[in-house]
Amino acid sequence: MKFAVFVDKSRNRRRKAVEAARPLLERYGEVDEVDLATAGEAEYGGTADIAIVFGGDGSILRAARILGSRQIPTIGINMGKLGFLAEVSPGELQATLDTIKSGAFTVAERMMLYCRATRGDSVLKESLGLNDVVISRGAFSRLISMAVFIDAEHVTDYNGDGLIVATPVGSTAHSLAAGGAILEADLRAFTLTPICPHTLSNRPIVIPAERKIEARINPPDLPVMLTIDGQVNQDLKPGDSVQITEAAERFKLIQTGARSYYATLRTKLGWGGHLNYAEIDNT
Repeated sequence: MKFAVFVDKSRNRRRKAVEAARPLLERYGEVDEVDLATAGEAEYGGTADIAIVFGGDGSILRAARILGSRQIPTIGINMGKLGFLAEVSPGELQATLDTIKSGAFTVAERMMLYCRATRGDSVLKESLGLNDVVISRGAFSRLISMAVFIDAEHVTDYNGDGLIVATPVGSTAHSLAAGGAILEADLRAFTLTPICPHTLSNRPIVIPAERKIEARINPPDLPVMLTIDGQVNQDLKPGDSVQITEAAERFKLIQTGARSYYATLRTKLGWGGHLNYAEIDNT
């Protein structure tokens, strides 16, 4: 096997973790390191079979965009708290490599998005994303306004702090914090979640992945920021357009069976377990 090991080498703890793990990794195959701090978008040109990301969910988001059209099965070695994507601890690395070597794992394909921001005929920014696209106000505490279209039909104008368009993977991130729905990870759908909408009837909506979403920035000329996966940024002005569609690429997440999706939700979100009614005092 050949591993593409993604790590932010500017972070000492993570760099040292890869250095310590390299002898173990080399017992299972070749190792090709990719520095998350310096690699460009869609820049990976290697021939690895498996991607191993040392870091958290943010590192996986970055690695997915670096892989671009060359998506390969990926597993995250979590260097912090339990993540939704990076579920393997450093201490579980050898057992995980044994599982991969034996083939006793599955690969779950996750929907990605493609975002393109334009100003007239000029392209301001285009990028893949795995989590979400956020259009939000800048430093000034003023409402921003945007007209939202789905398949070229005007749906509504959102007036507030912004709008989040999330994939199922991203539905447990910023969108969830803003009151959006949790989408099961293997769905193909978008959720549109307004951020602090001025009109209280504006509510999150879920639409099929086949739809094309467009947001056009309305006057007045206030600071507006486009952010993709919390990592790719672009300033916007009135008249600019942001188009979001389902990407052709699929993020490929290795699942070893150590944790189920709902077990991760329970742990990450602190959900309670079974309620024992016999212990409730009804007197």
